[in-house]
Amino acid sequence: MKESKLEDSALVSLIARHKTDAMDELYERYNRLVFSVAFAMMGDRAVAEEITLDVFLRVWRGAGTYQPDRAKVSTWLIAITRHHAIDILRWKNSRPESNSLSWDEVSLPDGSPARELEDGVDMSLEGQRVREAIAQLPTDQRQALGLAYLKGYTHLQIAELLKQPLGTVKTRIRLAVRKLRQILNEE
Repeated sequence: MKESKLEDSALVSLIARHKTDAMDELYERYNRLVFSVAFAMMGDRAVAEEITLDVFLRVWRGAGTYQPDRAKVSTWLIAITRHHAIDILRWKNSRPESNSLSWDEVSLPDGSPARELEDGVDMSLEGQRVREAIAQLPTDQRQALGLAYLKGYTHLQIAELLKQPLGTVKTRIRLAVRKLRQILNEE
């Protein structure tokens, strides 16, 4: 059967059996969606392209883990993209190269009590800054954002939990992220 006529879940089943034609078809169907989500989160075309390739590599390797009764393929791909982008953002935020010192400028040895205290203070101040920014969000946005990013719920799970339409939940999370970005960039 021609892959272009198959349903998404059937394509993923074929991918789990390492059928490259099925992978090609899935990529053709969803690469723009994956790229768009990655670009919206990262704001960098090159990073979004890299994430897109990483997502499809993860699909190739982990297609057997897809559970069609839990989510549509597009939702599954968006979740993989979102989680990978968050991992990259966390990694980048834990290594702020623009604020880092060269080895010659470092005066405190790693592992010293003074270095650990300095690092702890920096992390505490950053955490306080984020908590203050989150406190400025409207309650409905703060609640949806907390369920998504702190509790790890999917948008669908949040909608069911809050008894709200899925689109409303997605909009609240998107608005919350924009507002946080605006608040934190202004400081």
